[in-house]
Amino acid sequence: MARTIDIRDVGDKDEIAVRISDLYTSWESYRTNWIESKKEIQEYLFATDTSFTSNSHLPWKNRTHVPKITQIRDNLHANYMAALFPNENFLNWEGDTRDSETAAKRTTIKTYMANKLKLSDFRTTVSQLVLDWIDYGNCFAMPQYVTEVHKDPLTGETIASYVGPKLVRISPYDIVFDPTAADFADAPKVIRTLRTLGSLAADIEDKPEMKYLQEAFERAVQNRRTVQANYRQSDFTKNSRLSIDGFSSFFHYLQSDLVEELHFYGDFYDKESGKLYKNYLISVIDRSFIARMVPNDSWFGKPQIFHCGWRQRSDNLYAMGPLDNLVGMQYRINHLENAKADAWDQFILPVLKIKGAVEDFEYGPGERIFMDADGDVEFMRPDATFMTASNEIAVYEQKMEEYAGAPKEAMGFRTPGEKTKYEVQVLENGANRIFLNKISYFEEKFIEPIVNSMLELSKRNLDKRDTIRILDEQTGAVIFQDITKEDITARGKIRPIGARHFASHANILQNLTNLYNSPIGQDPAVINHISGKALAKTLEFLLNVESYGIVKENVRLEELAESQQVGASLQQGIMETTGPQIPNGVPGGLEQ
Repeated sequence: MARTIDIRDVGDKDEIAVRISDLYTSWESYRTNWIESKKEIQEYLFATDTSFTSNSHLPWKNRTHVPKITQIRDNLHANYMAALFPNENFLNWEGDTRDSETAAKRTTIKTYMANKLKLSDFRTTVSQLVLDWIDYGNCFAMPQYVTEVHKDPLTGETIASYVGPKLVRISPYDIVFDPTAADFADAPKVIRTLRTLGSLAADIEDKPEMKYLQEAFERAVQNRRTVQANYRQSDFTKNSRLSIDGFSSFFHYLQSDLVEELHFYGDFYDKESGKLYKNYLISVIDRSFIARMVPNDSWFGKPQIFHCGWRQRSDNLYAMGPLDNLVGMQYRINHLENAKADAWDQFILPVLKIKGAVEDFEYGPGERIFMDADGDVEFMRPDATFMTASNEIAVYEQKMEEYAGAPKEAMGFRTPGEKTKYEVQVLENGANRIFLNKISYFEEKFIEPIVNSMLELSKRNLDKRDTIRILDEQTGAVIFQDITKEDITARGKIRPIGARHFASHANILQNLTNLYNSPIGQDPAVINHISGKALAKTLEFLLNVESYGIVKENVRLEELAESQQVGASLQQGIMETTGPQIPNGVPGGLEQ
Protein backbone atom coordinates (compact mmCIF):
# COMPACT_ATOMS: atom_id res chain seq x y z
CA MET A 1 0.00 0.00 0.00
CA ALA A 2 1.35 3.42 -0.99
CA ARG A 3 2.31 5.88 1.73
CA THR A 4 0.52 9.24 1.53
CA ILE A 5 1.53 12.59 3.04
CA ASP A 6 -1.04 15.02 4.43
CA ILE A 7 -1.19 18.70 3.44
CA ARG A 8 -3.40 21.19 5.21
CA ASP A 9 -4.50 23.20 2.17
CA VAL A 10 -3.45 22.43 -1.41
CA GLY A 11 -4.60 25.87 -2.49
CA ASP A 12 -1.81 27.44 -0.42
CA LYS A 13 1.31 26.83 -2.55
CA ASP A 14 3.64 28.10 0.16
CA GLU A 15 2.16 25.57 2.57
CA ILE A 16 3.01 22.76 0.13
CA ALA A 17 6.58 24.03 -0.32
CA VAL A 18 7.12 24.18 3.45
CA ARG A 19 5.62 20.72 3.95
CA ILE A 20 7.88 19.13 1.33
CA SER A 21 10.92 20.94 2.72
CA ASP A 22 10.13 19.62 6.19
CA LEU A 23 9.77 16.09 4.79
CA TYR A 24 13.18 16.33 3.15
CA THR A 25 14.80 17.53 6.37
CA SER A 26 13.10 14.83 8.43
CA TRP A 27 13.97 11.93 6.11
CA GLU A 28 17.52 13.25 5.74
CA SER A 29 17.97 13.15 9.52
CA TYR A 30 16.89 9.48 9.61
CA ARG A 31 20.00 8.36 7.73
CA THR A 32 22.72 10.35 9.50
CA ASN A 33 24.45 7.24 10.86
CA TRP A 34 24.15 5.54 7.47
CA ILE A 35 25.91 8.45 5.76
CA GLU A 36 28.71 8.38 8.33
CA SER A 37 29.29 4.66 7.77
CA LYS A 38 29.46 5.19 3.99
CA LYS A 39 31.94 8.00 4.49
CA GLU A 40 34.26 5.58 6.30
CA ILE A 41 34.00 3.06 3.45
CA GLN A 42 34.89 5.77 0.93
CA GLU A 43 37.94 6.67 3.00
CA TYR A 44 39.21 3.10 2.86
CA LEU A 45 38.41 2.70 -0.85
CA PHE A 46 40.48 5.67 -1.97
CA ALA A 47 43.10 5.95 0.78
CA THR A 48 46.77 5.94 -0.16
CA ASP A 49 47.95 5.42 3.44
CA THR A 50 46.32 5.00 6.84
CA SER A 51 46.50 8.71 7.62
CA PHE A 52 43.37 9.10 5.47
CA THR A 53 41.40 6.41 7.32
CA SER A 54 39.72 6.03 10.69
CA ASN A 55 42.74 4.18 12.19
CA SER A 56 45.09 7.12 11.52
CA HIS A 57 45.56 7.66 15.27
CA LEU A 58 47.35 4.35 15.86
CA PRO A 59 50.90 4.82 17.26
CA TRP A 60 52.70 3.16 14.35
CA LYS A 61 55.58 4.64 12.44
CA ASN A 62 54.60 2.77 9.25
CA ARG A 63 51.27 3.82 7.73
CA THR A 64 50.84 1.38 4.86
CA HIS A 65 47.29 0.89 3.61
CA VAL A 66 46.63 -2.54 2.07
CA PRO A 67 43.85 -1.81 -0.49
CA LYS A 68 42.12 -5.18 -0.16
CA ILE A 69 38.67 -3.66 0.10
CA THR A 70 39.39 -1.69 -3.09
CA GLN A 71 40.50 -4.84 -4.91
CA ILE A 72 37.28 -6.63 -3.87
CA ARG A 73 35.26 -3.68 -5.14
CA ASP A 74 37.01 -3.73 -8.52
CA ASN A 75 36.66 -7.50 -8.84
CA LEU A 76 32.95 -7.41 -8.03
CA HIS A 77 32.37 -4.57 -10.48
CA ALA A 78 34.26 -6.28 -13.32
CA ASN A 79 32.47 -9.60 -12.85
CA TYR A 80 29.03 -8.07 -12.33
CA MET A 81 29.37 -6.13 -15.59
CA ALA A 82 30.62 -9.21 -17.45
CA ALA A 83 27.58 -11.17 -16.27
CA LEU A 84 25.08 -8.39 -17.06
CA PHE A 85 26.42 -7.74 -20.57
CA PRO A 86 27.96 -11.00 -21.86
CA ASN A 87 27.53 -9.75 -25.44
CA GLU A 88 25.81 -7.05 -27.47
CA ASN A 89 22.59 -9.03 -27.84
CA PHE A 90 21.44 -9.14 -24.20
CA LEU A 91 17.77 -8.18 -24.67
CA ASN A 92 14.80 -10.39 -25.49
CA TRP A 93 11.15 -9.57 -26.15
CA GLU A 94 8.36 -11.74 -24.77
CA GLY A 95 4.94 -10.90 -26.19
CA ASP A 96 1.70 -11.52 -24.32
CA THR A 97 -0.47 -11.86 -27.44
CA ARG A 98 -0.15 -13.57 -30.82
CA ASP A 99 0.29 -10.25 -32.62
CA SER A 100 3.00 -9.06 -30.23
CA GLU A 101 4.97 -12.31 -30.50
CA THR A 102 5.53 -12.24 -34.25
CA ALA A 103 9.11 -12.34 -35.50
CA ALA A 104 8.78 -8.89 -37.10
CA LYS A 105 7.45 -7.26 -33.92
CA ARG A 106 10.07 -8.96 -31.76
CA THR A 107 12.91 -7.91 -34.05
CA THR A 108 11.67 -4.31 -34.32
CA ILE A 109 11.34 -3.79 -30.57
CA LYS A 110 14.67 -5.44 -29.78
CA THR A 111 16.45 -3.45 -32.49
CA TYR A 112 14.88 -0.16 -31.40
CA MET A 113 15.76 -0.63 -27.73
CA ALA A 114 19.28 -1.87 -28.50
CA ASN A 115 19.84 1.24 -30.63
CA LYS A 116 18.55 3.63 -27.95
CA LEU A 117 20.50 1.96 -25.17
CA LYS A 118 23.70 2.25 -27.18
CA LEU A 119 23.19 5.90 -28.18
CA SER A 120 22.25 6.96 -24.63
CA ASP A 121 25.33 5.33 -23.02
CA PHE A 122 23.15 2.90 -21.10
CA ARG A 123 26.04 0.57 -20.26
CA THR A 124 28.16 3.42 -18.88
CA THR A 125 25.31 4.53 -16.61
CA VAL A 126 24.71 0.96 -15.43
CA SER A 127 28.44 0.71 -14.63
CA GLN A 128 28.10 3.74 -12.34
CA LEU A 129 24.99 2.21 -10.74
CA VAL A 130 26.81 -1.07 -10.09
CA LEU A 131 29.54 0.91 -8.31
CA ASP A 132 26.85 2.59 -6.17
CA TRP A 133 25.38 -0.85 -5.47
CA ILE A 134 28.77 -2.09 -4.24
CA ASP A 135 29.90 1.06 -2.39
CA TYR A 136 26.64 2.09 -0.75
CA GLY A 137 24.59 -1.11 -0.93
CA ASN A 138 21.88 0.94 -2.67
CA CYS A 139 21.54 2.34 -6.18
CA PHE A 140 18.85 4.61 -7.59
CA ALA A 141 17.96 5.51 -11.16
CA MET A 142 15.10 6.85 -13.25
CA PRO A 143 14.55 6.86 -17.02
CA GLN A 144 13.74 10.13 -18.73
CA TYR A 145 12.67 10.99 -22.27
CA VAL A 146 15.11 13.65 -23.39
CA THR A 147 15.57 15.85 -26.41
CA GLU A 148 19.21 16.86 -26.63
CA VAL A 149 19.73 19.65 -29.15
CA HIS A 150 22.53 21.99 -30.18
CA LYS A 151 22.87 24.86 -32.60
CA ASP A 152 24.96 24.71 -35.73
CA PRO A 153 27.58 27.50 -35.34
CA LEU A 154 27.51 28.23 -39.10
CA THR A 155 23.83 28.08 -40.01
CA GLY A 156 22.28 28.65 -36.57
CA GLU A 157 20.03 25.68 -37.20
CA THR A 158 18.84 23.69 -34.17
CA ILE A 159 19.92 20.06 -34.53
CA ALA A 160 18.69 17.20 -32.38
CA SER A 161 21.68 15.12 -31.30
CA TYR A 162 19.61 12.54 -29.43
CA VAL A 163 15.89 12.05 -28.91
CA GLY A 164 14.63 9.15 -26.85
CA PRO A 165 14.73 7.46 -23.45
CA LYS A 166 17.81 7.86 -21.30
CA LEU A 167 18.76 6.33 -17.97
CA VAL A 168 19.73 8.87 -15.32
CA ARG A 169 21.69 7.91 -12.21
CA ILE A 170 20.52 9.36 -8.90
CA SER A 171 23.23 9.74 -6.29
CA PRO A 172 22.35 7.96 -3.03
CA TYR A 173 23.10 11.26 -1.27
CA ASP A 174 20.52 13.16 -3.36
CA ILE A 175 17.39 11.10 -2.70
CA VAL A 176 15.49 10.66 0.55
CA PHE A 177 12.36 8.66 1.27
CA ASP A 178 10.41 7.08 4.09
CA PRO A 179 12.70 4.16 5.05
CA THR A 180 9.95 2.40 7.03
CA ALA A 181 7.67 1.92 4.02
CA ALA A 182 6.93 -1.67 3.01
CA ASP A 183 8.12 -1.18 -0.57
CA PHE A 184 10.28 1.44 -2.25
CA ALA A 185 7.87 1.80 -5.18
CA ASP A 186 5.08 2.87 -2.79
CA ALA A 187 7.23 5.15 -0.62
CA PRO A 188 7.03 8.93 -1.21
CA LYS A 189 10.36 10.33 -2.33
CA VAL A 190 12.18 13.65 -2.58
CA ILE A 191 15.10 14.13 -4.98
CA ARG A 192 17.40 17.10 -4.42
CA THR A 193 19.37 18.84 -7.16
CA LEU A 194 21.71 21.81 -6.76
CA ARG A 195 22.60 23.81 -9.87
CA THR A 196 23.95 27.20 -10.80
CA LEU A 197 21.76 29.91 -12.25
CA GLY A 198 23.65 29.63 -15.53
CA SER A 199 23.09 25.90 -15.94
CA LEU A 200 19.41 26.40 -15.09
CA ALA A 201 19.10 29.08 -17.76
CA ALA A 202 20.85 26.81 -20.29
CA ASP A 203 18.44 23.95 -19.59
CA ILE A 204 15.44 26.24 -20.02
CA GLU A 205 16.76 27.36 -23.40
CA ASP A 206 18.00 24.03 -24.76
CA LYS A 207 15.54 21.49 -23.33
CA PRO A 208 11.84 21.86 -24.16
CA GLU A 209 10.82 19.71 -21.18
CA MET A 210 12.43 22.27 -18.83
CA LYS A 211 10.31 25.25 -19.93
CA TYR A 212 8.25 24.94 -16.76
CA LEU A 213 11.20 26.44 -14.85
CA GLN A 214 11.04 29.79 -16.64
CA GLU A 215 8.75 31.55 -14.14
CA ALA A 216 10.46 29.93 -11.14
CA PHE A 217 13.87 30.92 -12.50
CA GLU A 218 12.83 34.56 -12.81
CA ARG A 219 11.46 34.55 -9.27
CA ALA A 220 14.65 32.96 -7.90
CA VAL A 221 16.78 35.60 -9.63
CA GLN A 222 14.56 38.40 -8.28
CA ASN A 223 14.77 37.02 -4.73
CA ARG A 224 18.56 37.06 -4.89
CA ARG A 225 18.64 40.61 -6.24
CA THR A 226 16.30 41.77 -3.50
CA VAL A 227 18.41 40.16 -0.77
CA GLN A 228 21.66 41.60 -2.11
CA ALA A 229 20.18 45.11 -2.54
CA ASN A 230 18.54 45.29 0.91
CA TYR A 231 21.04 43.42 3.04
CA ARG A 232 20.79 43.83 6.80
CA GLN A 233 22.37 41.14 8.94
CA SER A 234 19.73 41.55 11.65
CA ASP A 235 16.98 40.61 9.17
CA PHE A 236 18.48 37.15 8.79
CA THR A 237 19.50 36.37 12.35
CA LYS A 238 16.29 34.44 12.90
CA ASN A 239 17.03 32.37 9.78
CA SER A 240 20.34 31.05 11.07
CA ARG A 241 18.75 27.70 11.76
CA LEU A 242 17.00 27.50 8.38
CA SER A 243 20.17 26.32 6.68
CA ILE A 244 20.23 24.83 3.23
CA ASP A 245 22.42 21.74 3.02
CA GLY A 246 25.99 22.87 2.52
CA PHE A 247 25.40 26.50 3.55
CA SER A 248 25.75 28.15 6.94
CA SER A 249 22.40 29.95 6.65
CA PHE A 250 19.56 30.69 4.28
CA PHE A 251 21.00 34.16 3.69
CA HIS A 252 24.36 32.81 2.56
CA TYR A 253 22.52 30.43 0.27
CA LEU A 254 20.69 33.33 -1.40
CA GLN A 255 23.98 35.17 -1.71
CA SER A 256 25.39 32.32 -3.82
CA ASP A 257 24.72 31.50 -7.48
CA LEU A 258 23.26 28.09 -6.62
CA VAL A 259 19.62 27.07 -6.85
CA GLU A 260 18.22 24.11 -4.94
CA GLU A 261 15.34 22.05 -6.32
CA LEU A 262 13.35 19.52 -4.30
CA HIS A 263 11.31 17.15 -6.48
CA PHE A 264 8.57 15.29 -4.61
CA TYR A 265 7.17 12.08 -6.11
CA GLY A 266 4.19 10.35 -4.56
CA ASP A 267 0.64 10.73 -3.24
CA PHE A 268 -0.65 13.47 -0.97
CA TYR A 269 -3.98 14.19 0.74
CA ASP A 270 -5.63 17.60 1.04
CA LYS A 271 -7.13 17.70 4.54
CA GLU A 272 -9.05 20.88 3.73
CA SER A 273 -11.00 19.50 0.76
CA GLY A 274 -10.67 15.78 1.51
CA LYS A 275 -9.23 15.08 -1.94
CA LEU A 276 -6.51 12.52 -2.63
CA TYR A 277 -3.89 13.39 -5.24
CA LYS A 278 -2.29 10.21 -6.60
CA ASN A 279 1.07 9.98 -8.32
CA TYR A 280 1.99 13.67 -8.38
CA LEU A 281 5.22 15.48 -9.12
CA ILE A 282 5.91 18.68 -7.17
CA SER A 283 9.06 20.78 -7.67
CA VAL A 284 10.06 23.24 -4.93
CA ILE A 285 12.61 26.01 -5.53
CA ASP A 286 14.62 27.54 -2.68
CA ARG A 287 12.42 25.60 -0.24
CA SER A 288 9.96 28.46 -0.47
CA PHE A 289 7.83 28.31 -3.64
CA ILE A 290 6.43 25.83 -6.14
CA ALA A 291 7.80 25.58 -9.69
CA ARG A 292 5.34 22.90 -10.84
CA MET A 293 2.69 20.60 -9.43
CA VAL A 294 1.46 18.17 -12.06
CA PRO A 295 0.28 14.56 -12.31
CA ASN A 296 3.20 12.28 -13.03
CA ASP A 297 2.37 10.80 -16.43
CA SER A 298 3.12 7.10 -16.38
CA TRP A 299 1.24 4.08 -17.65
CA PHE A 300 2.48 2.15 -14.62
CA GLY A 301 0.65 4.44 -12.16
CA LYS A 302 3.76 4.98 -10.03
CA PRO A 303 6.86 7.17 -10.24
CA GLN A 304 9.43 5.45 -12.41
CA ILE A 305 12.22 5.71 -9.84
CA PHE A 306 13.96 2.40 -9.20
CA HIS A 307 16.00 1.13 -6.29
CA CYS A 308 18.05 -2.00 -5.70
CA GLY A 309 19.68 -3.07 -2.44
CA TRP A 310 22.53 -5.57 -2.07
CA ARG A 311 21.62 -7.10 1.30
CA GLN A 312 18.04 -6.41 2.36
CA ARG A 313 17.18 -5.36 5.91
CA SER A 314 13.97 -6.10 7.76
CA ASP A 315 11.71 -3.05 8.18
CA ASN A 316 14.26 -0.72 6.58
CA LEU A 317 14.55 0.11 2.87
CA TYR A 318 18.22 1.11 3.20
CA ALA A 319 20.11 -2.10 2.38
CA MET A 320 23.63 -3.10 3.41
CA GLY A 321 26.44 -3.29 0.92
CA PRO A 322 29.02 -6.06 0.35
CA LEU A 323 31.77 -3.87 1.84
CA ASP A 324 29.96 -2.82 5.02
CA ASN A 325 31.00 -5.85 7.06
CA LEU A 326 34.54 -5.77 5.71
CA VAL A 327 35.64 -2.42 7.15
CA GLY A 328 36.64 -3.98 10.48
CA MET A 329 38.66 -6.68 8.72
CA GLN A 330 40.35 -4.05 6.55
CA TYR A 331 41.21 -2.21 9.76
CA ARG A 332 42.69 -5.44 11.13
CA ILE A 333 44.77 -6.06 7.98
CA ASN A 334 46.23 -2.56 8.12
CA HIS A 335 46.91 -2.97 11.83
CA LEU A 336 48.78 -6.26 11.33
CA GLU A 337 50.70 -4.97 8.31
CA ASN A 338 51.97 -1.86 10.06
CA ALA A 339 52.63 -3.63 13.34
CA LYS A 340 54.68 -6.21 11.43
CA ALA A 341 56.57 -3.45 9.59
CA ASP A 342 57.35 -1.66 12.85
CA ALA A 343 58.51 -4.94 14.37
CA TRP A 344 60.81 -5.48 11.39
CA ASP A 345 62.27 -2.01 11.93
CA GLN A 346 62.91 -2.84 15.57
CA PHE A 347 64.42 -6.19 14.57
CA ILE A 348 66.82 -4.58 12.09
CA LEU A 349 67.57 -1.51 14.22
CA PRO A 350 66.81 -2.71 17.73
CA VAL A 351 66.61 -0.65 20.86
CA LEU A 352 69.77 -0.87 22.97
CA LYS A 353 69.67 -1.67 26.67
CA ILE A 354 72.76 -0.17 28.34
CA LYS A 355 73.77 -1.45 31.74
CA GLY A 356 76.41 0.11 33.98
CA ALA A 357 79.00 2.68 32.93
CA VAL A 358 79.33 2.75 29.14
CA GLU A 359 81.06 5.48 27.21
CA ASP A 360 79.10 7.27 24.52
CA PHE A 361 79.32 5.61 21.12
CA GLU A 362 77.77 5.78 17.68
CA TYR A 363 75.80 2.73 16.74
CA GLY A 364 77.17 1.27 13.47
CA PRO A 365 79.25 -1.49 11.87
CA GLY A 366 82.67 -2.06 13.50
CA GLU A 367 81.99 0.37 16.32
CA ARG A 368 84.04 -0.20 19.53
CA ILE A 369 82.29 0.21 22.85
CA PHE A 370 84.18 0.88 26.07
CA MET A 371 82.65 0.04 29.43
CA ASP A 372 83.65 -0.92 32.94
CA ALA A 373 83.54 -4.41 34.37
CA ASP A 374 79.84 -4.21 35.24
CA GLY A 375 78.77 -2.51 32.02
CA ASP A 376 76.86 -4.17 29.19
CA VAL A 377 75.08 -3.29 25.93
CA GLU A 378 72.27 -5.59 24.76
CA PHE A 379 69.95 -5.59 21.76
CA MET A 380 66.22 -5.49 22.65
CA ARG A 381 64.79 -7.29 19.61
CA PRO A 382 61.08 -8.18 19.47
CA ASP A 383 59.96 -11.80 19.50
CA ALA A 384 60.36 -13.31 16.00
CA THR A 385 56.81 -14.71 16.06
CA PHE A 386 55.63 -11.41 14.60
CA MET A 387 56.69 -12.77 11.18
CA THR A 388 53.65 -15.09 11.22
CA ALA A 389 51.42 -12.04 10.78
CA SER A 390 51.70 -12.50 6.98
CA ASN A 391 49.79 -15.79 7.27
CA GLU A 392 47.08 -14.15 9.35
CA ILE A 393 46.77 -11.33 6.81
CA ALA A 394 46.37 -13.87 3.97
CA VAL A 395 43.59 -15.62 5.90
CA TYR A 396 41.76 -12.33 6.44
CA GLU A 397 42.05 -11.45 2.74
CA GLN A 398 40.58 -14.80 1.69
CA LYS A 399 37.72 -14.48 4.16
CA MET A 400 36.94 -10.96 2.93
CA GLU A 401 36.53 -12.20 -0.64
CA GLU A 402 34.26 -15.02 0.49
CA TYR A 403 32.13 -12.74 2.67
CA ALA A 404 31.66 -10.32 -0.24
CA GLY A 405 30.43 -13.13 -2.49
CA ALA A 406 33.56 -13.03 -4.65
CA PRO A 407 35.43 -16.31 -4.10
CA LYS A 408 38.73 -16.91 -5.86
CA GLU A 409 37.30 -19.54 -8.21
CA ALA A 410 35.12 -16.80 -9.71
CA MET A 411 38.06 -14.40 -9.89
CA GLY A 412 40.22 -16.76 -11.97
CA PHE A 413 42.30 -18.30 -9.15
CA ARG A 414 42.10 -22.05 -8.63
CA THR A 415 41.99 -23.44 -5.12
CA PRO A 416 44.67 -26.01 -4.17
CA GLY A 417 44.24 -29.74 -4.80
CA GLU A 418 43.77 -32.06 -7.75
CA LYS A 419 40.26 -32.16 -9.16
CA THR A 420 38.55 -33.95 -12.01
CA LYS A 421 36.70 -31.94 -14.66
CA TYR A 422 33.38 -32.75 -12.99
CA GLU A 423 34.65 -31.71 -9.57
CA VAL A 424 35.85 -28.39 -11.00
CA GLN A 425 32.38 -27.72 -12.44
CA VAL A 426 30.65 -28.59 -9.15
CA LEU A 427 33.03 -26.46 -7.11
CA GLU A 428 32.71 -23.51 -9.48
CA ASN A 429 28.92 -23.63 -9.36
CA GLY A 430 28.99 -23.74 -5.56
CA ALA A 431 31.58 -20.99 -5.25
CA ASN A 432 29.67 -18.68 -7.57
CA ARG A 433 26.26 -19.21 -5.97
CA ILE A 434 26.25 -15.99 -3.91
CA PHE A 435 27.66 -14.00 -6.80
CA LEU A 436 25.08 -15.33 -9.28
CA ASN A 437 22.22 -14.86 -6.84
CA LYS A 438 23.12 -11.21 -6.29
CA ILE A 439 23.63 -10.29 -9.94
CA SER A 440 20.48 -12.16 -11.05
CA TYR A 441 18.50 -10.23 -8.44
CA PHE A 442 20.01 -6.96 -9.70
CA GLU A 443 19.06 -7.78 -13.28
CA GLU A 444 15.53 -8.94 -12.48
CA LYS A 445 14.53 -6.30 -9.92
CA PHE A 446 16.43 -3.31 -11.31
CA ILE A 447 17.58 -3.57 -14.95
CA GLU A 448 14.44 -5.27 -16.26
CA PRO A 449 11.89 -2.73 -14.95
CA ILE A 450 14.18 0.11 -16.05
CA VAL A 451 14.38 -1.15 -19.64
CA ASN A 452 10.60 -1.67 -19.77
CA SER A 453 10.08 1.82 -18.38
CA MET A 454 12.32 3.23 -21.12
CA LEU A 455 10.23 1.39 -23.73
CA GLU A 456 7.06 2.81 -22.16
CA LEU A 457 8.50 6.33 -22.35
CA SER A 458 9.20 5.82 -26.03
CA LYS A 459 5.66 4.60 -26.70
CA ARG A 460 4.21 7.59 -24.88
CA ASN A 461 6.43 10.32 -26.33
CA LEU A 462 7.23 9.19 -29.88
CA ASP A 463 4.85 11.28 -32.00
CA LYS A 464 6.81 11.21 -35.25
CA ARG A 465 9.02 8.79 -37.09
CA ASP A 466 12.37 7.96 -35.56
CA THR A 467 15.24 6.66 -37.67
CA ILE A 468 17.56 4.08 -36.16
CA ARG A 469 20.83 2.69 -37.48
CA ILE A 470 21.08 -1.09 -37.94
CA LEU A 471 24.16 -3.10 -38.88
CA ASP A 472 23.41 -6.22 -40.93
CA GLU A 473 25.42 -8.99 -39.27
CA GLN A 474 25.64 -11.10 -42.45
CA THR A 475 26.55 -8.48 -45.03
CA GLY A 476 28.05 -5.78 -42.78
CA ALA A 477 25.90 -3.17 -44.50
CA VAL A 478 24.45 -0.23 -42.57
CA ILE A 479 20.65 0.01 -42.80
CA PHE A 480 18.53 2.94 -41.63
CA GLN A 481 15.03 1.98 -40.52
CA ASP A 482 12.12 4.32 -39.77
CA ILE A 483 10.28 3.47 -36.53
CA THR A 484 6.79 4.69 -35.66
CA LYS A 485 4.84 4.54 -32.44
CA GLU A 486 2.81 1.61 -33.73
CA ASP A 487 5.97 -0.38 -34.50
CA ILE A 488 7.02 -0.50 -30.82
CA THR A 489 3.53 -0.68 -29.27
CA ALA A 490 2.68 -4.19 -28.16
CA ARG A 491 1.68 -6.11 -25.07
CA GLY A 492 4.67 -7.84 -23.59
CA LYS A 493 7.89 -7.33 -21.72
CA ILE A 494 11.55 -6.73 -22.46
CA ARG A 495 13.75 -9.19 -20.58
CA PRO A 496 17.52 -8.82 -20.21
CA ILE A 497 19.06 -12.25 -20.74
CA GLY A 498 22.52 -11.65 -19.37
CA ALA A 499 23.09 -12.61 -15.75
CA ARG A 500 20.16 -15.00 -15.26
CA HIS A 501 21.10 -17.15 -18.25
CA PHE A 502 24.86 -16.67 -18.18
CA ALA A 503 25.58 -19.33 -15.54
CA SER A 504 22.84 -21.79 -16.48
CA HIS A 505 23.79 -21.70 -20.16
CA ALA A 506 27.46 -22.16 -19.34
CA ASN A 507 26.59 -25.11 -17.08
CA ILE A 508 24.45 -26.82 -19.75
CA LEU A 509 27.09 -26.24 -22.40
CA GLN A 510 29.77 -27.72 -20.12
CA ASN A 511 27.60 -30.77 -19.43
CA LEU A 512 26.98 -31.33 -23.15
CA THR A 513 30.71 -31.07 -23.84
CA ASN A 514 31.48 -33.56 -21.07
CA LEU A 515 28.81 -35.92 -22.36
CA TYR A 516 30.16 -35.98 -25.92
CA ASN A 517 33.71 -36.50 -24.69
CA SER A 518 32.66 -39.41 -22.48
CA PRO A 519 32.22 -43.08 -23.54
CA ILE A 520 28.45 -42.65 -23.28
CA GLY A 521 28.53 -39.84 -25.82
CA GLN A 522 30.58 -41.99 -28.22
CA ASP A 523 28.24 -44.98 -28.02
CA PRO A 524 26.38 -45.36 -31.37
CA ALA A 525 23.37 -46.73 -29.52
CA VAL A 526 23.06 -43.35 -27.78
CA ILE A 527 24.10 -41.05 -30.66
CA ASN A 528 21.53 -42.62 -33.01
CA HIS A 529 18.75 -41.24 -30.79
CA ILE A 530 20.08 -37.66 -30.50
CA SER A 531 18.77 -35.15 -33.04
CA GLY A 532 21.52 -33.19 -34.76
CA LYS A 533 19.09 -30.41 -35.69
CA ALA A 534 17.83 -30.10 -32.13
CA LEU A 535 21.39 -30.09 -30.82
CA ALA A 536 22.39 -27.34 -33.26
CA LYS A 537 19.39 -25.24 -32.18
CA THR A 538 20.31 -25.83 -28.54
CA LEU A 539 23.86 -24.66 -29.09
CA GLU A 540 22.59 -21.58 -30.95
CA PHE A 541 20.35 -20.74 -27.98
CA LEU A 542 23.00 -21.42 -25.32
CA LEU A 543 25.60 -19.33 -27.12
CA ASN A 544 23.02 -16.59 -27.84
CA VAL A 545 24.00 -16.31 -31.51
CA GLU A 546 20.55 -16.43 -33.14
CA SER A 547 21.12 -13.10 -34.86
CA TYR A 548 24.20 -14.40 -36.69
CA GLY A 549 22.30 -17.01 -38.72
CA ILE A 550 24.77 -19.79 -37.93
CA VAL A 551 22.17 -22.57 -37.68
CA LYS A 552 20.18 -23.46 -40.82
CA GLU A 553 18.80 -26.80 -41.95
CA ASN A 554 21.36 -28.77 -44.01
CA VAL A 555 23.38 -25.61 -44.54
CA ARG A 556 26.66 -27.54 -44.35
CA LEU A 557 25.61 -29.81 -47.26
CA GLU A 558 24.46 -26.84 -49.30
CA GLU A 559 27.72 -24.99 -48.69
CA LEU A 560 29.74 -28.14 -49.50
CA ALA A 561 27.84 -28.61 -52.76
CA GLU A 562 28.34 -24.94 -53.56
CA SER A 563 32.07 -25.23 -52.88
CA GLN A 564 32.34 -28.29 -55.11
CA GLN A 565 30.44 -26.51 -57.87
CA VAL A 566 32.72 -23.45 -57.65
CA GLY A 567 35.78 -25.71 -57.67
CA ALA A 568 34.59 -27.57 -60.76
CA SER A 569 33.83 -24.28 -62.50
CA LEU A 570 37.31 -22.94 -61.74
CA GLN A 571 38.93 -26.15 -62.96
CA GLN A 572 36.98 -25.96 -66.20
CA GLY A 573 38.09 -22.34 -66.67
CA ILE A 574 41.72 -23.34 -66.24
CA MET A 575 41.34 -26.12 -68.80
CA GLU A 576 39.82 -23.74 -71.34
CA THR A 577 42.57 -21.18 -70.81
CA THR A 578 45.64 -23.40 -70.88
CA GLY A 579 44.40 -26.13 -73.26
CA PRO A 580 44.87 -29.90 -72.81
CA GLN A 581 47.85 -31.13 -70.88
CA ILE A 582 50.86 -32.28 -73.00
CA PRO A 583 52.42 -35.48 -71.63
CA ASN A 584 56.20 -35.72 -71.62
CA GLY A 585 56.51 -32.46 -73.57
CA VAL A 586 55.12 -33.99 -76.83
CA PRO A 587 52.60 -31.74 -78.69
CA GLY A 588 49.12 -33.15 -78.81
CA GLY A 589 48.18 -35.04 -81.97
CA LEU A 590 51.79 -35.95 -82.91
CA GLU A 591 53.03 -39.46 -82.55
CA GLN A 592 56.53 -40.77 -82.50
